[in-house]
Amino acid sequence: MTALDRFPITKKWPAQHPDRLQLYSLPTPNGVKVSIALEELGLPYEPHLVRFDTNDQLSPEFLSLNPNNKIPAIIDPNGPKGEPLALFESGAILFYLAEKTGRLLPADPAARYETLQWVMFQMGGIGPMFGQLGFFHKFAGKDYEDKRPRDRYVAESKRLLSVLDRRLDGREWIMGSDYTIADIATFPWVNNLIGFYGAGELVGFNEFANVNRVLQAFVARPAVQRGLTIPARPAG
Repeated sequence: MTALDRFPITKKWPAQHPDRLQLYSLPTPNGVKVSIALEELGLPYEPHLVRFDTNDQLSPEFLSLNPNNKIPAIIDPNGPKGEPLALFESGAILFYLAEKTGRLLPADPAARYETLQWVMFQMGGIGPMFGQLGFFHKFAGKDYEDKRPRDRYVAESKRLLSVLDRRLDGREWIMGSDYTIADIATFPWVNNLIGFYGAGELVGFNEFANVNRVLQAFVARPAVQRGLTIPARPAG
C-alpha cells in the first residue's frame, strides 16, 4: 500500500516509482512548463503520457485528478506535512514546485509578487491568445474565409509580444538576472508560436529582438531541451 493508491488515476497509469512525484502530461506548451521546471529543479519524478488522440484526458481516471480535463496535472506523494498533494493548472504547479524547493522564485516578497504577476500575464494573455492564433492559422480555423477572427488574434499576439519585449529590454530574463518560473511559463508558448504554429512571419517576430534573444537563451538550456520532449510521444 502506497500513498498514491488512494488516487484512481494510478489504476490507469500505475506508478513504477510511487515515491516520486507523478506527472500526467503531454509535450504541449502548457505541459512542458512542468517537465522543464522539474528538470531544472532536479526533482525525482515519473512522467505519464496523456494521449489526446485516444481521449485519455476524458477518462474517468484522469477526470478524478483534473475535472477540467486539461494537462498537466501532478500528484506529489511527499506534499505539505508529508501528505500526498494532487494539483492541476500549470501556473499553480509551477508555484508549488518553486515553493517546495525554494528555487525559481525570489525570496524577497516584492520580487516574489512581481514574478507571479508575470506568470499571470502568461496564463491570462500569452497562452490563450497564442493558442487561438494557432487555431486560426494552423488548424481548422485556417479554412475560414472570414479572416477577421485570425487577424484579431494576430493583433493581440503582437501586442503581447511588444509588452514582453519592452519588459526584456536591458534584462537577461523577465525578472532581470534571475531565471524564474515566469520564464518557464512564458517561453514554451513563444517557442510554439514561431515553431509548431509557424506564425513567426505573421506576427512579425523579427521585430521583437529582446524576445528573440531570450528565447534563444531559454531553448539552449539543457533542462529545457530535455523538458520539451517529456513525456515522450509514442513512436510513429
